[in-house]
Amino acid sequence: MTTFVLAGGCFWCLDAVYRTLQGVSDVVSGYVGGESAHPTYEAVCSGTTGHAEAVAVTFDESVIPADVVLDVFFTLHDPRQRNRQGADVGTQYRSAMFPADDAQRAVFEAAIARASEIWDGGVVTTVEPLGTFHRAEEYHQDFFAKNPGQGYCLAVALPKVNKVRKAYSQYILAS
Repeated sequence: MTTFVLAGGCFWCLDAVYRTLQGVSDVVSGYVGGESAHPTYEAVCSGTTGHAEAVAVTFDESVIPADVVLDVFFTLHDPRQRNRQGADVGTQYRSAMFPADDAQRAVFEAAIARASEIWDGGVVTTVEPLGTFHRAEEYHQDFFAKNPGQGYCLAVALPKVNKVRKAYSQYILAS
């Protein structure tokens, strides 16, 4: 099993999308890349901790290739937006990848290069040291499934889920 830590806007969207993919065994929403030893949602949302909202995606590469997991990442968010995704603004919503080792760094950098071709070279996604990944509060875990009628889920997360379902249909779990 492989785990990638990825940040691309609100973690609810990343969580919702990755949970639809075959071969993904776990998705954990959390905070990474900051200074606080015990970040909370409220502190991270203030933009003062340096953390990004992120997900730790654990998957089986014999079912879904690492390149596909990363290409999904660049499909579900706009990697040209610095420190924001749509109306979510701040460093906590940055597009970033947090490699566990040099091998992951190389895979992440190759994915950024592929995405740059698709996004006309405007990708601002950073590759940052992993440091400590802090699990977010329980109510953030699998938020989309627990709150399907919530406004943000309907307006922001659902279109991203549908976009990935269409583009990567061969990897979507059967309903």
